[in-house]
Formats: sequence, structure tokens, C-alpha cells
Amino acid sequence: MSNKEYRPTLAQLRTFVTIAENKHFGTAATKLHISQPSLSQALVALETGLGVQLIERSTRKVIVTAIGEALLPYAKETLEAADTFLNRSRGAGGELTGPLTIGMIPTIAPYLLPALLPAMREKCPELQPSVVEDRTAHLLSRLRDGQLDLALMALPSESSGMIDLPLYTEEFIVVVPADHELAGRHDLTLSVLDDLDLLLLDEGHCLHDQIIDLCRRAEVNPSKAANAITRASSLTTLMQLVANGFGATLVPLSAVEAECHRPGVAIATFADSVSASREVGLVYRSSSSRAHEFEHFGSLITEAYRDTLPAGLL
Repeated sequence: MSNKEYRPTLAQLRTFVTIAENKHFGTAATKLHISQPSLSQALVALETGLGVQLIERSTRKVIVTAIGEALLPYAKETLEAADTFLNRSRGAGGELTGPLTIGMIPTIAPYLLPALLPAMREKCPELQPSVVEDRTAHLLSRLRDGQLDLALMALPSESSGMIDLPLYTEEFIVVVPADHELAGRHDLTLSVLDDLDLLLLDEGHCLHDQIIDLCRRAEVNPSKAANAITRASSLTTLMQLVANGFGATLVPLSAVEAECHRPGVAIATFADSVSASREVGLVYRSSSSRAHEFEHFGSLITEAYRDTLPAGLL
């Protein structure tokens, strides 16, 4: 039976949410930097005060009960509101201060961060950023679970309960071996994709899907690229494959400076009239009260993106 005078503490709610997200007491204790006995005590205090069982414990696994699943979103919203309150109290009306956990996809993070991190230090000295690099589906899952505040990825996110904030449109650049007939050209059409042995990132990377979509848009059969045996998990590996004559690929414009100035590779661009690009933006929960802060952060990202671009291809 619940105690009507009982009010859970934020620490107890955070304990419940962390256990529910990780389904493991040891992992949850490590993430919260407390001992397992302290973790268990906090959960027992919460369950006793509420008069309900939130977590079912067994020797082999941890199960969130039905009432636990029903209450979990409210616990997350409470913690998010408390964090927002604290962040707002540290800054002046929506300025970027305090902790901010940012997700980024692998075809953005290594190319944007060299410009973005110094900008954050200079313009938002009170901000405490944490960066998580992962594939789109994993970032969206972490967003839903409250493990991220926002994520930078290709849009649209097509995820319910999320808000997409478009920031910039990024062109794709064709990368070919240095002796390829397309090297150095600036008048390509999408039809050239049919003549290339396209190398792709592994499935799960949004760039993989974007190139396949480009092929379909150009009425080019994407099956050869989609079924290619040779694949990679990073653009750096793709560049090595291209340099050694295994095929060609497409990279986002922001990756050119870091990836394409190496022996054995050359670039080519599409004609100005050809649309071969991706929309990039921030994604965050529609329940978040930090939209103003995220818009401010988005302007920093857009400025940092412009700083990554090679002058000759603008």
C-alpha cells in the first residue's frame, strides 16, 4: 500500500530509470557511480513509498513490470524537467550551459568536431558536452530512452515523438581512383552511378541508404551496389579501397578535406543542376523544453560545418 505523504527523490527516480534502461543492476550502479547495495536500497525505497513493484528481479535477468513500464516515461520526463531547471538556473534564459549529451552519426562526427569543439569552448564556456558516435537507429533509440539530449544526423528522422531541426544541405562528392576517366570533372549527372563499381558503407549507416536512394532516383539499378561483397564501416577504409582500384564511392562534402587528399584518389562533382545531397539537422524529443537552447546549438553546428568545407568546391 502506498504512502500518500511519500515523495520520491530525484536520485530514486534516476535509479529506477537507469535500471530499467540497462536491465542490469551492476551496469546501472556503474553508470550512477554508486555501489550495488546503494542502488538496491534506493529502488526498494522508491517501490516501498509508491506501494508498487517497478522491477522484477531474478537470478538471471531484470524485468520491468507492467506498472514500471507505464510509469517509466513519467520518471524520465521528471528527470529531464529537473535537468532543464538546473541548466536554466546556471545560464541566462536558454543559453547553453551545463551537461549536454550529443549523438552524431559516423559520417558527420569526425569531420565536424574539429571545428565544433573549439567553437563550443569559446562561445559556450559553461557547456559540458558529451559526444556519442553511433548509427542512426541506435541514436534514435538512445534519444527515446533519454540517454541523449539531441542527435545530429541526416533528415528526416521519421521517428514519432521527435522534432527535426534542419540545419544545412550537404552535397555528395564522387571519389574515384586517380587515373579514372571521371577524375576532376565537375559536370556529372546521376547516370554516371550506373557506370561505377560503387563501394558502400555497411548497412545501418545512413550514407549507405542515401546512395542507394540516389541510384533509384536516377533510375539506375542499385542492386550491384546493394549486394556488393566489399564494404566498410568507415569512410577512411573506403578511401583505401578506392585508392587501390577496388571501385568508387560517394562522400559528403565535409569529408573531402580529411579523406580525399591522399595518394591514389581523385574527386569529381555533379553539375550544379543535379541534386545529389543530404539534409542534415538536429533531432530531439518533442517533450523537451530546451528547444531554444537546441536552436542556439544548431547555429554553432551550421557555422562549424561551413568551416569544414574545401574552398575550391563551394
